[in-house]
Amino acid sequence: MNETREIVARIVNGFVTRRNGSEAFGGNPAGVILDADGLSDADMLTVAGKIGLSETAFVSKSAKEGFKLDFFTPNRRIAHCGHATIATFSYMAELGRVREGATSKETVDGPRKIVIKNGAAYMEQLAPTYERSPAWAERGVSEADVLASLGLKTDQLDERLRPVLVNTGNSFIVVAVRDTEVLKQIVPDQSRINDISNKLDLIGYYVFTTDRNATQADATTRMFAPRYAIDEESATGMAAGPLACVLHDLLHERKSQFVIEQGHFMTPASPSVITVDLDLEDGRITGLMAGGYGSVMEEMTVTI
Repeated sequence: MNETREIVARIVNGFVTRRNGSEAFGGNPAGVILDADGLSDADMLTVAGKIGLSETAFVSKSAKEGFKLDFFTPNRRIAHCGHATIATFSYMAELGRVREGATSKETVDGPRKIVIKNGAAYMEQLAPTYERSPAWAERGVSEADVLASLGLKTDQLDERLRPVLVNTGNSFIVVAVRDTEVLKQIVPDQSRINDISNKLDLIGYYVFTTDRNATQADATTRMFAPRYAIDEESATGMAAGPLACVLHDLLHERKSQFVIEQGHFMTPASPSVITVDLDLEDGRITGLMAGGYGSVMEEMTVTI
């Protein structure tokens, strides 16, 4: 007879918006399981499915780094997750399990540096690689396919930039649209996006505008990732990194820090703020740190 186990999870919103330096709202909820050393991959997948959020982080001991983190969506493992990382390390900072300064996470895709600054958590991403649409053809995807999956026409794009695949550790197609109304009115075809994401091995799409009628940040965004059971997500740190690289390298905004908003056009809205600091050498991006604040929202118990 199999014994059941009760697993305590915290629901922590990553990349929350902070007002007056204290009140936190919005952000993207993640499950956080501390002291997960005794859980198998099958256990973690079961727990993530029962929690039902876009990602759940499982924290265990690491022989090589500060902590070992495993990330699961409700239907599969994912190598990295931005908002769950920020949620986890912000929560551990609140508990005193990590201090201000540098630590690290071990993942299935290798180690990543983590920095705690004034209670906010920042995570390392890699230097960007870019892949334009002609390179997608051998895998059966065209730019027209991507636009059709978003219900977009060419004249609705930002004329400065064509859709581009960007990888800073995970791959996203980054799409720049003309203005707020275009971004707000997108009705994604999740089936088509899922098919394209499988063919190109994407996490999903990151669609943005720099329209100053929409945001005072550097960009405001929407993210679609049906391949990982995420129709739309309110904060995606692993996508904000690629977008900051696009803003710097392809839209020629020559600065080292970018503020990305997300979640404003969801129903219900969940405003999120992601800060990306680029590491630059002679104007070239050599890496980046994406970060923000987390806030604990609730505790729940899962039985497996």
